[in-house]
Amino acid sequence: MKKRCFLLPAIAFLAISCNTTNPKEKIMYPETAKVDTVDVYFGHNVADPYRWLEDDNSVETKAWVEAQNEVTQNYLAKIPYRSDIQARLTKLWDYPRNSAPYKKGGYYFLFKNNGLQNQSVAYYMKSLQDEPQVLLDPNLLSDDGTVSLSQFVVSEDGKYLAYGVSRGGSDWNEFYVKDIESGKVLDDHIQWVKFSGISWYKDGFFYSSYPVPNDEDVLKGVNENNKIYYHKLGDKQSKDKLIYEDTKNPQWGFHAGLTEDLKYLGISVTESTSGNALYVKDMTTSKLIRIIEDFDTDYSIVDHINGKLLVMTNFNAPKYKIIAIDPNNCAPENWVDFIPESEGVLSSVSLVGGKIIASYMEDAHSKIRIFDIDGKSLYDLDNQELGTIGGFSGKMQDTETFYTVTSFTTPSTIYKYDVVNNKSELFESSKIDFDASKYETTQVFYTSKDGTKVPMFIVHKKGLKLDGKRPTLLYGYGGFNVSLTPSFSVTRLIWLENDGVFALANLRGGGEYGEEWHKAGTLMQKQNVFDDFIAAAEYLVENKYTNNTRLAIQGGSNGGLLVGAVANQRPDLFAAALPAVGVMDMLRYHKFTIGRYWATDYGTSADSEEMFTYLMNYSPVHSIKPGAYPATMVTTADHDDRVVPAHSFKYAAALQATYKGDNPVLIRIATKAGHGAGKPTSMVIQEYADLWSFCFYNMNIKSVNK
Repeated sequence: MKKRCFLLPAIAFLAISCNTTNPKEKIMYPETAKVDTVDVYFGHNVADPYRWLEDDNSVETKAWVEAQNEVTQNYLAKIPYRSDIQARLTKLWDYPRNSAPYKKGGYYFLFKNNGLQNQSVAYYMKSLQDEPQVLLDPNLLSDDGTVSLSQFVVSEDGKYLAYGVSRGGSDWNEFYVKDIESGKVLDDHIQWVKFSGISWYKDGFFYSSYPVPNDEDVLKGVNENNKIYYHKLGDKQSKDKLIYEDTKNPQWGFHAGLTEDLKYLGISVTESTSGNALYVKDMTTSKLIRIIEDFDTDYSIVDHINGKLLVMTNFNAPKYKIIAIDPNNCAPENWVDFIPESEGVLSSVSLVGGKIIASYMEDAHSKIRIFDIDGKSLYDLDNQELGTIGGFSGKMQDTETFYTVTSFTTPSTIYKYDVVNNKSELFESSKIDFDASKYETTQVFYTSKDGTKVPMFIVHKKGLKLDGKRPTLLYGYGGFNVSLTPSFSVTRLIWLENDGVFALANLRGGGEYGEEWHKAGTLMQKQNVFDDFIAAAEYLVENKYTNNTRLAIQGGSNGGLLVGAVANQRPDLFAAALPAVGVMDMLRYHKFTIGRYWATDYGTSADSEEMFTYLMNYSPVHSIKPGAYPATMVTTADHDDRVVPAHSFKYAAALQATYKGDNPVLIRIATKAGHGAGKPTSMVIQEYADLWSFCFYNMNIKSVNK
């Protein structure tokens, strides 16, 4: 493929603020300059007039961001009930909430939030009867709450805490160490870490990091040459011992983790989001054993038991299973099925109290099964609530653990679990100002374009009149083997309280039914995901939940791509579209940060002419055509180094330039924020007050419940 690019001319654009008195009057958008950049793909010329917006460091891009935000905020400021929505969200959010505690090194650890704290605070205690003591308060790390915790790992002896912080929502992390007893933060400081865990070993820990990037490439440069190091407490990072690298494959990534008995260091090797190679290092001999060297399937070490590595995999098991591997005789023909594949999708496994606690997913909700240490099925968890169940941290010698149960209308309820006797008892429930008993959740199975049955959860008030006029929010993702299960979100309660409907569709491309379901929404079958989402919207209209003037769609990241593609394909079907931090330029996504990892789901424009054409046809930036479009608010952030904001910038610019109708096309660009993780509470409340007021106003809803 040859590429032809022209020099960037002087950029100039006119920022015209919207000074009208009614948000629905014609908006004057900033005039976005176009450049003569053309790429050639297999003989096809493709213009990229907004290439200059990829430079997040330029004065011109920063001025464009400021101008767009001014237009957006002027529009939102004139919506009469925006402040009412913000006030109600603030009140709903203001309730105390805790994480499930877990035990390590003689202490119990948990996170608590008093309600409106920007970041939850880490606490510890000797016993469950003690008053929790503050261990680490991230709110003290910045004035505005934009520094968040990304890692929190206690040493095996309970003496030290290693923790990671993210600044402004970036995927880049810095690691620090705190002495738990004295409360002193030590001099240890690890930088340029991304997508790494922390594994304590003796007087230090393993981690992986990248070389120091150039200043201009910090948030958009390609991440290569990942390496695993061992850091000894008290040493400078420059003295850390290199454990593993692969100079012949600079694009590979590595993640290290120890078995509980500290006998093996597992090394997961990745080149994409799907499939991994698996190596182990014998910690007694330092011998490196390459168990798997291809990237065809997924492998994750659960633990080392009785001389065998228990490994969770989808090798010859699309819904996953546990196999036992002898590290000294690890050829595939010697593998043994330890817990075979079953009807449900195996999601995670914990070893606690001499038992194996396996979490399965059946029709996108949780079911927990307990096995003995030899892999024999014993019984199901005694808690059979319908929802998402998570937790079960602990050690083999522990007799208790904790888990949470959540649904669309109830926050996490924490249970204490007696592993020996299979008994759960309520440990803590939520005190939110919201009566979940007034609402109901149903699961339906609708038919997609090709006849495939797709599940969807629908939530609304009990007895709600389905007259085809309910304001409805449809959410989806559909990619990377990610499963959407019932989860609680304060933000969505605004829809439910205002006689609205929330719907979540479990699209192909996700992992709800295993690897076959995932593959059915990838590469040359990606259109299945969009068809599934369109069919979900049509189901909601046909069954009188809503109509096309009251239906909003939302999704983030790969879900932002989903919303952008579907809004382009069926703009007549939706009143509002909310693509967040989306992958919008499908021809160039792999050229930034870690974007190349997504190629197993998407393919790339360089693969073949057929793949290029397929991507070009649904790429949100490239598939915009003159005609009607729903009211659109694109959201992104200046520190998003997962899906760089240029995707959203180019999509918004192209849509503003092409669409000439009356519906608003706005972009909201958060500052000191990233892809979503760690965003402070105050910022989230303001963002959703903007999103929901934008939706309701463009659905012609006159007022909202305060």
